[in-house]
Amino acid sequence: MQTVFAWSLCLSVIVVLLSIVPLTLGRIKAGYSIENMSAPRALFNELPDFGKRAVWCHQNCWESISIHAPACLLCLITLPDSNISLIAAWIHPLLRLLYIVAYVFNIPIARGLLWASGVFTTIILYKEGIVQLN
Repeated sequence: MQTVFAWSLCLSVIVVLLSIVPLTLGRIKAGYSIENMSAPRALFNELPDFGKRAVWCHQNCWESISIHAPACLLCLITLPDSNISLIAAWIHPLLRLLYIVAYVFNIPIARGLLWASGVFTTIILYKEGIVQLN
């Protein structure tokens, strides 16, 4: 059971790293080159629309992992034994991966639902971990 929370953390980090792919594709499409490395943010206005969304999505992925990682670590320490915590841990990386797709392809309703569902799974992990502390 303990490995579920470790896998959730590892897979969530991999999803954050995968968010670099559409970001890189957007930069390539905008003509990113070695010369741009001194000021990569200056290229933002040159990015295609999907590239701009990819930048915002990548930033949101870092924000998401910053709240999900502590929840996973809390569960690794407290070892909640509920099935809901196991399901939440497994489903979070999948929701975040689908979130990237919805964000980059500009599907706002799906993006919002996936974001909220991902936050909900993290809240469940916090709740289950804190319950075990008592």
